[in-house]
Parts: sequence; structure tokens; C-alpha cells
Amino acid sequence: MHEHDTTSSHGATDAGQPLDQPHPDEVAATMRGGFQPTSPFSHTYEHLVARRDSPVAESADTVGMPMIGRWQHRLADGRVQCDLCPRGCKLRDGQRGFCFVRSNHGGVIMLDTYGRSSGFALDPVEKKPLNHWHPGTPILSFGTAGCNSGCQFCQNWDITRSRVWDAYAVDAQPDDIVRAARGCGAPSVAFTYNDSIVFAEYAIDTARACREHGIGTVAVTAGYMSACARPEFYRFMDAANIDLKGFTEDFYWHDTGTHLADVLATIDYAVNATDTWVELTTLLIPGHNDDDKTLHAECAWIRQHCGRDVPLHFSAFHPDYHMRDVPATPKERLLHARRIALQEGLRYVYTGNVSDHDGGTTFCPSCGARLIERDWYDITGYRLTEDGQCPDCGAVIPGVWDAHPGTFGGMHLPVDIHRYLG
Repeated sequence: MHEHDTTSSHGATDAGQPLDQPHPDEVAATMRGGFQPTSPFSHTYEHLVARRDSPVAESADTVGMPMIGRWQHRLADGRVQCDLCPRGCKLRDGQRGFCFVRSNHGGVIMLDTYGRSSGFALDPVEKKPLNHWHPGTPILSFGTAGCNSGCQFCQNWDITRSRVWDAYAVDAQPDDIVRAARGCGAPSVAFTYNDSIVFAEYAIDTARACREHGIGTVAVTAGYMSACARPEFYRFMDAANIDLKGFTEDFYWHDTGTHLADVLATIDYAVNATDTWVELTTLLIPGHNDDDKTLHAECAWIRQHCGRDVPLHFSAFHPDYHMRDVPATPKERLLHARRIALQEGLRYVYTGNVSDHDGGTTFCPSCGARLIERDWYDITGYRLTEDGQCPDCGAVIPGVWDAHPGTFGGMHLPVDIHRYLG
């Protein structure tokens, strides 16, 4: 753990929408440029119990039933505020939040996608991306629908922006996911594809069940989370990849509809106040977040607040969603960003979505030896000792290592979870 500073979170916003209002992207478009954060939360949290006549439950033992949101409080005007993320959506009965998957059911905010996945697959853990956590192993990966960010460049917009998740959702309770992971030989489970924060209750319950059976868990998230929700969420996550999407407030607000300070506070907390292994990812978008000044500032902040050893991944953007007119990231720009990060003193800097031998290699920061070499997601060379040391100079390489690397490679294998539930 490292010494860290406390960064305050932005406060609540009024972002609720009735079920028949426009899609969250349209809501974001009308808000853009007009939103200003208010003061930090100043209330206490109360446990809310669903009405007996409400079609909800405190546990989601029944397939398809929503789950009571764990972070919420009632307002004097009868609305209920969701406190999971800094948007603080204030919802009347029948309204959905910005994420579209949390709604007010008779005075209680529910997670409507609890137990409803967008599908399962075995991925290489390096795809999350995590390069210092059980390298070469398969990870059972799944997500749900919805997102609390409004990224104009979303690469998974068909999932995150979906309003029809029930049309393709896969029913799976936490214990079902444990059985599937064990059945298909996955030593870990990832909450990914959409932001794991929006289905936090589902992810936490699944992570708790996984831990009881010795299965690791990984959260893939943009980090836009309220301070009150962080402790319980990260208590059960063994590893996390957190997107640091840029390093200016202007980029965060205009391109993602969120705020940089809240994300930095989450990163600071996860790295310095938890036992979760953390790696960071920045998707470089030409002309939006890739100028040298911004990259130097980002890497300096990581060094000062997280330390030199937190791995940083620079990934290539491809035109998608509402940014189809922006060109793909040139490979040279990724290599340049990596050089800047190394100049700023970061020790483990990787490139993604391009073929780059050095950018996929884990080097010893002491003697420069190549310790783990990768060809995309395939491990082609592995020289770490069993206890994670450089065999040439004995330097300890931070991470979570196995006696031998996995050999899963770069496969992406869809998983029919029901075959393991018989």
C-alpha cells in the first residue's frame, strides 16, 4: 500500500428519467454543458425494505427478480436518491436512472438486471487487461446491460446502451456462476463488457460466492463510483482494471459525461486503501486525450498517487458509436505515449490493440531483462521465478504470480452456462 491523499467526490445530480423518456444518451446530450456538481453528500444511509405488495425482494433467489439497491436514501419530496455513483439520480416511482438499469419500484430503487447477464465467455486474463495477475490463465467473463457513463466512443455500446436486455439476457445467480467457473476450468471470474459498477450488488454477491470456493474475481470499471459504495465493492474484488479515460475535466465531461475527480478518487482508494490488485487503462483517442501535456500530467499523477509499480495500459481506439469520424489511433502514437510514461518513471507500461513486442513485454526495471514476452494475448516467453523475481538480478516484480504461467492463449470461447447447472 502507498501513502495517498483524499480527494472529495462530486455530489448529487438530478438525472432521473421516466420509463418512457428518451434513451440515456439523449438525456446526456441535453445535459451536456449545463451540469454543475453540487456539494458532497451530507446525509446518512438507511436500509430500505421493499413493500410487501411490491414485486421485488431483498434477495434475488427468484430468477429475473430485481434486487434492492444497497446505496440509496429518501428525499423530503418523496423521491429516492441513488447513491451508488456521483450522478445521484433522484427518482420518483416508475423512473429509471441514467444507467437505465436502476429504477424506483414503489419508493425503493432496484437493480433490475440482477441475475441477468448479457452472456458468458472464457477470455485470457490479459484481455481485461491484466498483465501482472495470474498470467496466461482463462477467466470466465460476463456483464449485464447499462452504464453510468455516457462515453461517445463506447466500444461496447450495443450492451451498455441497450434498453432491451431481457431479449437476450442469460439467467444466472451467483452460485450458478461459481458452478460454471469450476465446470469450465476457469480459476477466476471477471465482471466486464459493461461497467461492473452498475451491477455492483450482483457483482459483490457473485464475488463473495467465488471467494468461498477459491475462485478469484476481477472488476473492469471506469471508476465512476461514490465514496460510500467503494469499501463494500472492493472488499470482494481480488483485482481490478480501472479506466483512466483521460486527464482533463473538459475531456471527461464532454466525451464521457462524468468527472475526472471522482475517478481519481476511486483509483486512489483502490490502489492505496484496499488489497485489490489494480492496473489502469487509457484508451488513446486522437485529438481528444493524447496530447503530450495531458499524457505527462496523467503519468505524473499516477507516479505520485499510486506509485511507480501500478501497470498502465495504453490501448488503441477504433472508430465506433458516436465517434465514427475520428481516425483510429496510429501505432506510433501508442509507442510515443509509452515512452512518455517511462520517462515519467512508471515501470510497467504496455500497449494494447496493436502488435508491439516491447509494448507487450514485462521488463525488469532493475536490469532490463525480458521477463514475460507476449504476442498479443499469447505468452511466448516466461522467466519469472516462482516467487515473482527476476532470475538475473533478484528484483521483485509486483503482481500476483503462479508457479507456472497458464497456457490459455488468445482464445475467446463463448460459454453456455446452463450446461454446468444440471
